[in-house]
Amino acid sequence: MRYYLGLATTFHDPALALIGPDGGVLFAEGAERVLQYKRAPNCEPDPAGRMVGLLEKYVPRGSEIVVASSWGAQFSEFLRGQERSGAFDLMALAGHPTTLNRSFVPERAERIFIADLALAQARAGYGTLLALNQETRGTGQPARAEIVAQHRFPHHLAHAAYALWGSPFREATALIVDGMGETGAAAIYALRDGRIAEVRRQRGRGSVGFLYGLVTDLAGFDQIKGEEWKIMGLAPYGRPDPELMGLLRRLYAVENGRLRFADDATVQAVAAEILARRPAEAPESGWADLARSGQEIFCELMDVLVAEAHALGPHENLVIAGGCGLNSSYNGRVLGRSPFSRLHVPSAPGDDGNAIGAAWLAYAEDHPDWTGPAPEARPLSPYLGSRVSTEPMERLAEQEPRARRLGHEGVTREAARILSEGGLVGWVQGRAEFGPRALGNRSILADPRPAGAKDALNAKVKYREGFRPFAPSILAEAGPDWFEDYADSPYMERTLVWRDSVRARVPAVVHADGTGRLQSVTQARNPAYAGLIAAFAEITGVPILLNTSFNVMGKPILHSAEDAILMFYTTGLDALVVEDWIVVK
Repeated sequence: MRYYLGLATTFHDPALALIGPDGGVLFAEGAERVLQYKRAPNCEPDPAGRMVGLLEKYVPRGSEIVVASSWGAQFSEFLRGQERSGAFDLMALAGHPTTLNRSFVPERAERIFIADLALAQARAGYGTLLALNQETRGTGQPARAEIVAQHRFPHHLAHAAYALWGSPFREATALIVDGMGETGAAAIYALRDGRIAEVRRQRGRGSVGFLYGLVTDLAGFDQIKGEEWKIMGLAPYGRPDPELMGLLRRLYAVENGRLRFADDATVQAVAAEILARRPAEAPESGWADLARSGQEIFCELMDVLVAEAHALGPHENLVIAGGCGLNSSYNGRVLGRSPFSRLHVPSAPGDDGNAIGAAWLAYAEDHPDWTGPAPEARPLSPYLGSRVSTEPMERLAEQEPRARRLGHEGVTREAARILSEGGLVGWVQGRAEFGPRALGNRSILADPRPAGAKDALNAKVKYREGFRPFAPSILAEAGPDWFEDYADSPYMERTLVWRDSVRARVPAVVHADGTGRLQSVTQARNPAYAGLIAAFAEITGVPILLNTSFNVMGKPILHSAEDAILMFYTTGLDALVVEDWIVVK
């Protein structure tokens, strides 16, 4: 009985995944959830206290464990390469003045990016080893399991393994784009007959991810805190500024179909010119025109990479992963801007997804004939994390008469009624989603019909900027009636354009540019959530709910029922559903 523990060991978004003897994903979760620490910077993915319970639940006594992590043998070459840094690597960006942003300052850069990345690699699997030793201490019993091997895989290959083997495709071309890998910040892979082959790996420190991060900083936000998503939310409120676009285009060139990035002096000069034009209010409210211009430039850069991917790995199926795969605005447009006809972006395209990718790569080494999960397990379900206990709700009911256990059908009907009357509902069901987005199991929900629902939710619950949009969850069979060029979007991974005729019916989930980052919901993928949307549609005639993650600004998505109860009583939520329990104010 051999199990595979995959660890995402970058300095941000650490995560772990357990793969069973048949190659199936037993569990996958980001460390930020259990720690309740946003992005969990510099934290180990497998703390010993956490691993004791997970090993007890998933790994039978007497098993073997293979530990696999991302960042391969060329990682040391990457560290040495910092001495000959380029325009968009970490050290060069750290040279910008402290006025550029509030975290990325020179005295912190080495600690944040270099020492911590090396430390993450050094301690990969150490927490699991401590957990196994803890199990045997004073019991006289043998350890539950023995770590028999440890592997390290290239960062972008781990991205590709997770995204390709977790996709619905037997064959596809994968484009991996992020801030950095061991040798560069982009790579192309091909999946043919279930096997993955490298097509091209970028060399050098030019980085689409860091260029977008620079725009994030210049617009008044902070890439170290992962605030690139604010650029996507703010962009529709701005206009493409020709002067800003011209400055940003000085940062790169296209030569023979490939991107070439500017030198460090040019980057510094462009940043200084843009910074000199930045409105005084940008650090507080952002800079919409730069956000729009930066998003347009990002699309131009990605178009070049996508075209190269098709030229080197021609196929109809495209898979995008890496941190840039979180740019849902581009994902919704890429098929119309490229020769590809089908797209898959996984639920965790960022570094947390590498936990599954590394584990699968180790499994494939031990099982040379394995070509990915069984067809019925693809595409990979995002519901791979922890369940919550309802025991806190039972204790709450002893003191709170408005806490009731109604059964799943009962809470579904009651939640649908509350939503139809304009109430805000916290909805906790089943296993947590793997990745940054709530997909109906750890969600705050609202009626999308009132025009003021978005502002009310931002003000009463989320406590975040008013320009940030909310996502529509829609019953998949109704999708073509509401969206132009509808495409199935199970992970909320792309934005599509609403049909003109329906926008006035659901104004709370129509963004300023007429788009929505939708989640397609089916009975097969999520029966509880599909049942709730269907019950809401029976009352209102609208098969859509406003969906946002169950958290407040600056905190990760909840991990326990206690977290949910705390947010229920300290925010403007009107009801909380945890499995078949409901409590109302």
